[in-house]
Amino acid sequence: MKRFISTLLLACAGSAFAADLTDGEIRKVDKEAAKLTIRHGEIKNLDMPPMTMVFHVKDAKMLDRVKAGDKVRFAVEKLGGNYTVTAIEPAAK
Repeated sequence: MKRFISTLLLACAGSAFAADLTDGEIRKVDKEAAKLTIRHGEIKNLDMPPMTMVFHVKDAKMLDRVKAGDKVRFAVEKLGGNYTVTAIEPAAK
């Protein structure tokens, strides 16, 4: 029973996380500054309308997984006063 509850909690957390992902297109990768420029849709958790803007990344390894023109889904949080990409994945084709 305990294992079932753990599995259920993980599944629910994953669903909630997936709902927080925003569609976007990588416009620029700046490895030196550890930033991504992304044209994005509405970021609901930040009450932010669609636009193109520069984001910090939580982990510089994220920069190696994307290039300009890639369609992505990503999560953003405000960390230390900066809008920071905390997760990124390729968009479904």
